[in-house]
Amino acid sequence: MRPTPADPEAWNAYLAEGNATQARKRVSADVLLRDEEGRVLLVKPTYKPGWDLPGGMAEANESPDDAARRELKEELGLDVTLHGLLVVDWVPPHGPWDDLLAFIFDGGTLTSEQAARLSPRDGELSDTVFLAPTRAVRQVGDRLARRIETALASLPHPPADLLHDGT
Repeated sequence: MRPTPADPEAWNAYLAEGNATQARKRVSADVLLRDEEGRVLLVKPTYKPGWDLPGGMAEANESPDDAARRELKEELGLDVTLHGLLVVDWVPPHGPWDDLLAFIFDGGTLTSEQAARLSPRDGELSDTVFLAPTRAVRQVGDRLARRIETALASLPHPPADLLHDGT
């Protein structure tokens, strides 16, 4: 017989068992940042080839927007306000990786002073560059290029809100 909420201890054990067997999703949280000329910030990771948007992977039980802010602070020393969710992309399993939910947030425009002081702050990045949007898209892989193009197209009106526990 399946437990019911009338028996809280048995009910919670039942739910915990179901939770333990459900799929887990990896979550990436990137930020689209621009300079005053409208160029897009790309970063060069040390742990994989090519250029990427600033951001990274969410830790267990960390919200995507908190992950994006944490990664910007750790890797670039930036403390920015996110101005909305621009893209969520489900990425199917590829290579050794399971599927992934990839978020891109609008980080707004950095001042010329912020852009001039920008440099990697930890060993995960080796370089930063601001590129015109069309050039930035050509510097990254196809999947990320499509995400960046979609993010740029949605900038005037971000398409979605990110809720935290319904709020």
